[in-house]
Amino acid sequence: MIFLNLATRVEHRKHPTGGLTKRLAFFVLLFKVEKPLDIDNSSHDEGDYDSATSAEDLHQLIGLLGIGPVHLTGQDISGATVFRLAAMHPEDVRSFTAIEMGLAGFGLESLGDITHGGSWHIGVLAAPGIAEMLLANHEREFLGEWAFPSMIAVQGAITDTDIDEFVRTYSRPGGWRGAIGLYQSMLTEGDNNIKEIAQTNPLTMPVLAIGAGGGTFTERTLRQITSGRIQSVQLEGVGHYVAMEAPEALSTAILDFLESVDRA
Repeated sequence: MIFLNLATRVEHRKHPTGGLTKRLAFFVLLFKVEKPLDIDNSSHDEGDYDSATSAEDLHQLIGLLGIGPVHLTGQDISGATVFRLAAMHPEDVRSFTAIEMGLAGFGLESLGDITHGGSWHIGVLAAPGIAEMLLANHEREFLGEWAFPSMIAVQGAITDTDIDEFVRTYSRPGGWRGAIGLYQSMLTEGDNNIKEIAQTNPLTMPVLAIGAGGGTFTERTLRQITSGRIQSVQLEGVGHYVAMEAPEALSTAILDFLESVDRA
């Protein structure tokens, strides 16, 4: 199973979603590399970090490792990346799970419209150079005092240790670049790209929609881009950060779905 969490962050040994990956260990393959990767000190090269590039990177990775077809899971802003991969390379994907996910061209852009209840952070992350200018040395305030408190429903789900890990990751040089690339592409790829792909290459594999704080937004989105069967699960009392707020309920929903797919 490949799980893209939020802005396609690398799963670090201390990452706060570790509880979820432990519960999904039966389906997760770990690959040993000959040379240890120095994640903390790795550079974030200039270049394209948009959803099309990210999807192609994943396609190449699946082919290189010879692990396809995979159970593909995407959360939040990684939606366009996983959708592109599944739609353009269906041979790579055994099943598709979406968690609190939307797509440009299918209503996601409205979340950036602050005049109609959207959130200001989308424009900040999408505007060239603004996130680096405003968030540098303020990662803790942004994440710990605004982002997580405003979008969680399970109090205590995000600990100080979790915040420390996110701050450490995002405060590295280029730490916001992946998120910035995906937010920028989110505001430009809808009508001219994602919609066209959905019309010509709808998803045909089994699909699971998992909603939480966003209600049925994920399910409504997937029903517009899927020609096959869809299952849906709504997690009540859970906010936007499902993997950290409700790892047991989330893993149960995913495992039940994957097992049904593999039995079919």
